[in-house]
Order: sequence, then structure tokens, then C-alpha cells
Amino acid sequence: MRIQDMHWAQVEERVKEDDRCVLPVGSIEQHAYLSLATDMILAERVAVEAAEPLGVPVFPCLPYGMASGFADFPGTITLSLRTYISVFEDILDSIYRSGFRRILIVNGHGGNTPINPLIGEWMNRNRDTSVKLHDWWRAPKTMAKVLEIDPAASHASWMENFPWTRLKAAPVPNFQKERIDFAATSRVDAGRKRERIGEGNYHGVFQRPDSDMMEIWRVGVEETRHEIQHGWH
Repeated sequence: MRIQDMHWAQVEERVKEDDRCVLPVGSIEQHAYLSLATDMILAERVAVEAAEPLGVPVFPCLPYGMASGFADFPGTITLSLRTYISVFEDILDSIYRSGFRRILIVNGHGGNTPINPLIGEWMNRNRDTSVKLHDWWRAPKTMAKVLEIDPAASHASWMENFPWTRLKAAPVPNFQKERIDFAATSRVDAGRKRERIGEGNYHGVFQRPDSDMMEIWRVGVEETRHEIQHGWH
């Protein structure tokens, strides 16, 4: 259930029966030949599909995250850490005021994980809450399925190439890219990082059959649904 398909009074009634909700968070950043909004698209879609049978409201995805390493790729939008934490805290406060007490954050971007300490601090101030951060693409079962299909999987490679992250006017190449030097790219600025990673894929082929992608998606949705249903206390 998307929160955009509800009005305020329906939310007020809903939280009296069930105080769970889902907040997807993503990033707008380079993904080689895939959509700049890949992280946002995947986080929101997996959250909506996971929550739908349960009737749990899903807020619109927070599209912008922390992507300073990709700042020199046109189209990338990155927030500073202090800005992101402030925005995220304001969102949690608003969700709390609406009556939700169990909040699942479905994260689609590894660069957003510094919010972990903030979540802990926020729960200390709001002790009747439970907040979980779920990195859907690298959750245990989902990542196990990825590695079972092809262990050479990374940012902007085949593992993010779903029918809904592809672009009609941007054909995707089909070759195996060698693994980048992660240590070398982590110690330089965004300009030199762009030079070292080229089009943006970290390593692996750029695409795999849709049958492989649907296997991963099925596991990702099921694992996210399990997080909505269990482990709140």
C-alpha cells in the first residue's frame, strides 16, 4: 500500500490497528548505462511489492542520498552527511507524529549506511519505537542468490540490471569488466575516481538473462517482506 494512495484520516485509523510502515531510501547517481535513479527505483519497488500483501503503508522513496564519490558524473546528486542526517531525522520525527512506531528503512544505496548511529540515537529519544535498516540488495538470502548466479557482481553491473532500471535509448554492452582497484579509488577525489572506474561498473558483466534477475528479485521481495513481518522486539 503506497501512502500516496491514502488520505490523512485513513492513516490515522490505520495506525490504531497496525503501527508499521516502510520508508525506502535511495540515491541519484551514476549506474553506468542504467538509470541514474536505479537505487531509488529498486528500493521503492521492492518495498511496495513486499508490503502490498500485508497492507503496510510505504512512503515515497527519499531519492537523494550521499554519493560524493560519484559527484563528477553528470546527473549525480549528493547530500552532505550533515544535511542527510538532518533530513532523515526530520522524516523520522514526522513519521512518529503520524503514529507509526515500527519503521522499516529499505535502503538501496550503500553510501547511506552512516545513518545507523542516527537511528540508534533517535530510538533512545523515542523509546516506544523500533527502527530497522534493511539493505535489501545485500541482505543475506538475496546476496547469496546473487553470488550463486555469478560472484562477479558489483555496483552498476548485471546485478542492478533489471527491466525497470534499463533505458530504452541506452543499449547495454555485454562483456566482462575486470575488477577495479577498490583501494586506489577509495583514496582519491571524485574526479580521479571517475577516471579510474570509467563508465561506472565496478566489475563483472553488464547484463544477465531476465530469468536470473527474476530469481534475485523474488528472493529480495520475500526477504524484505520477512523484515516487515518479523523481528520487531
